[in-house]
Amino acid sequence: MRILLLCHAFNSLCQRLYGELGARGHRVSIEFDIADSVAEEAVQLFRPQLIVAPYLRRAIPASIWRQHSCLIVHPGIVGDRGPSALDWAIQEGDPEWGVTVLQATGELDGGPVWASECFPMRVARKSSLYRHEVTEAATCAVLRAVERFAGGHFAPTPVAPGDAGVRGRQRPLISQAERAIDWQRHSSSQVLARLNAADGFPGVADHLFGEPCRLFDACPEDSLRGGPPGEVIAWREGAILRATVDGAVWIGHVQRAAPAASFKLPAAQVFASSLADVPEAPLAGFFAPHGRTWQDIRYQEAGQVGFLHFDFYNGAMSSRQCRRLLAAWQWATRRPLRVLVLMGGRDFWSNGIHLHSIEAAESPADESWANINAIDDLAEAIIRSDGLLTIAALQGNCGAGGCFLARAADLVWARAGVLLNPHYRNMGNLFGSEYWTYLLPARVGVEGARAMMRNRLPMSAAAGVAAGLVDACLAADRDAFRVDVARRAAELAASPELAGRLHVKCARRQADEAAKPLARYRAEELAELQRNFYGFDPSYHVARYHFVHKTPQSWTPRHLAIHRDLGWSVPQ
Repeated sequence: MRILLLCHAFNSLCQRLYGELGARGHRVSIEFDIADSVAEEAVQLFRPQLIVAPYLRRAIPASIWRQHSCLIVHPGIVGDRGPSALDWAIQEGDPEWGVTVLQATGELDGGPVWASECFPMRVARKSSLYRHEVTEAATCAVLRAVERFAGGHFAPTPVAPGDAGVRGRQRPLISQAERAIDWQRHSSSQVLARLNAADGFPGVADHLFGEPCRLFDACPEDSLRGGPPGEVIAWREGAILRATVDGAVWIGHVQRAAPAASFKLPAAQVFASSLADVPEAPLAGFFAPHGRTWQDIRYQEAGQVGFLHFDFYNGAMSSRQCRRLLAAWQWATRRPLRVLVLMGGRDFWSNGIHLHSIEAAESPADESWANINAIDDLAEAIIRSDGLLTIAALQGNCGAGGCFLARAADLVWARAGVLLNPHYRNMGNLFGSEYWTYLLPARVGVEGARAMMRNRLPMSAAAGVAAGLVDACLAADRDAFRVDVARRAAELAASPELAGRLHVKCARRQADEAAKPLARYRAEELAELQRNFYGFDPSYHVARYHFVHKTPQSWTPRHLAIHRDLGWSVPQ
C-alpha cells in the first residue's frame, strides 16, 4: 500500500515505523505537519491508501480525515484521551500503560480503535519509556492495524470513557502547577516521578540558587544525605544533588527561564559560579558503586571480560566527556582482559558530538573543532587496541559520529529494535570524522558508503547486518540483550582461537597503516570539517542552531517526502 506518515517531526517512533512498514513492502512517504494546506497538498500528490500519524501535536484537519482513512497513534490505554497521556501515567504511578491506534474523527482521541498494546511500567524518564516500551507497543499495534486495514474486513471498535471494562478516561493537559515539586513535603520517589514525567519536554518549572529554570534528567541517590529539603548539597561532573525530605535526588540538566533562547545544558555547567561553596562528591574510580547514584561512566568486570558503560544524556558526547571516556578506556585496557565491551547507555549508545555544549560555547566553531578532535582521539584508541578483542554493544539508538565510533570496535552487536543513522548531512552538510572514511568502506564497500551518506535514512539493526555495518542483531528485550552480550563475550574470551584472531587483527591493522596511515584519514576528514566549522558556508552553524533551539519545521526534506520528487507519479 501507499502509506503517508503525517508527523510533527521524524522522531524515533516515526523512524521505526518508516523502516518496519518499508520492510513489509509498503511504499512510505513522510510529510511534516506544518499547516493544513501543506498536508492537503501531500495527500493530493501521494494519493495514499492509508494515512498514519505516529506523532502529532494537533488534530488532523477534517478536510483530510473525512476523505481518507487516518490512524492516530495515541500513547495511552484504550479510552484514554488528552495530550498528556504518558505524563499522567508516570506521575501517578500507573503500574501498566499502553498504546492505542484509533481512527481520526471530529472527536480528539475519541475515534474507533483499530489496535492496542499494553506494557508494564518501569520507573524511568518519559523519554526512555517512549523510546522503548511505547515505541515497541506502538510498532506492534500499528503493524496489526495496517494488516487489518489491508484485509478490508475488520471493523474498528467504538469506545467511550465510562464503558464497562474501559479504564482510560479524559484527562487535560498537565500544567506546571500540577507538575510542581514541594521540596518541603514530597519524598524522593515523588520528586523523581514528577521529574520523570516531564523529562524531554517540558521539564519541571522550579528555582535553583534563586533563579527560575526547568529541571530535567533526574537520578536517585541512595547514600548521600544532608541539608534542608530543596538545597543543593553536592555536585559531580555535570549533575547537582538536591536534598529531599527523606534523602536526595540528582538533577542532570536544566534550562534557564531567561533569556527566552536558553536551552538544556548540564546543571553544574549552568550554575558553575553558584557551586563554589557546594562540596564536590567525586567517585573513587570507574567501578560501579553499591546503590544508586549519578554515574555517567562506569565499569564492570566478569572474568576476562570488561564492560564499559557510558550513559550520556541523549547520547551527546562533549569534549570533556570524550576525554573522560578515553581515560576510562585506557584504564580498562590495562586490566587483565581479553575482551572489552563498550556498552554505551540504555537509551543511546552515542549520537556523536555534543551540539548543545557547542552552541553554548563562546566560539562554537572552536568548540566544534575541540569536540571532533576529542572524539577522534577516542576512536583512534579503539582502532589501535591490538591486545584485546573489542565489541560495541548497542543497547540504544546510535547516530552520526556515534555509529562510526561504534564501528571502530572489532565487532558491533545491536539490539533488535535499535535505530542507526549512519550519516552526517542532515546537520548542514557536515562532512563528519571518527575515521568513517577508513571504517565504513571497509565494511559496506565504497558505493555502499556513498549511498548511506547520501540517502540520510534510518536503518534498523537487521538492515545494518544486511548492509555489513553491524555484525549481529541480538535479542530485542533489553535485559535479554545484555545477558546475550555477556554470554557471547565470555565465549569469545575463553575461545582457544582468540589468540589467532588477535594476530590477524594486528596484521590487518599494520597492512592498513602501511597502505594509508590513520593520521592521513584524519587529516583529510578534518580538512573538510574545517570548512564546515570555519568556512564561508554557514549551513552547519545554522542547522545546529535550529536543532538546539528546536525551531519548528518549515518544510519536509525531499529524501523523506518522496511524493514531492519531480519524478514521482502514482503507480497505475
